[in-house]
Amino acid sequence: MRVLYHWPLDPFSRMARLALAEKRLTFKLSRVEFTDDPAILLALNPAGSTPVLRDQTGATETIVCEARPILEYLDEVREAAPLLPAEPARRAEVRRLVEWFCVKFHAEVNAYILHERLEKPLVGGGSPDSAAMREGRAHLRWHLGHINHLVETRDWLAGTALTQADIVAAAQLSCLDYLGEVPWEEFALAKSWYVRFKSRPAFRSILADTIPGMRPAPHYADLDF
Repeated sequence: MRVLYHWPLDPFSRMARLALAEKRLTFKLSRVEFTDDPAILLALNPAGSTPVLRDQTGATETIVCEARPILEYLDEVREAAPLLPAEPARRAEVRRLVEWFCVKFHAEVNAYILHERLEKPLVGGGSPDSAAMREGRAHLRWHLGHINHLVETRDWLAGTALTQADIVAAAQLSCLDYLGEVPWEEFALAKSWYVRFKSRPAFRSILADTIPGMRPAPHYADLDF
């Protein structure tokens, strides 16, 4: 049995969920809330963060912490439906984009918007800071322009097939899309790429996520928005 410890609107948890689904692996979700005893998660991951994958399908139990190690682990234990290309140069491009969206995008966009609109209300941190929101939204438009540029000449972000790069980028954007923060109408190519991924079976559970007291944007679960 595989169990993924996650929080629904954590983009890194969503990366692991999408990868597991794209690899067609069976797994259960164990939801970790902000109010839960931190010792529960710390016992699995010394960093105390989600996602954590507990894999008990083999002879021994394996615990894999954090999104990128989980994605790499899944490609190593299940060769079917690979999320990394075979050629070293193409693998390098996928890993470059994974780094881009996990580090640069997260720091320049979600660290502002998700923090202000999602994390602060949940911990009683007050109203969103308008200056921080403007900063995050400006960076988001720049990153959407970069996605437009990538898919102008590629079927998917890193080439001809869906890879870890698409999973990581879509996971980050899907959390913003839940909040209605993505100006899709300004970036037609990025929207077309996202709609194609959003329509895949792996995305279904993501689109069913809800946070009490925080309803998703009206178009969030619409496959043809």
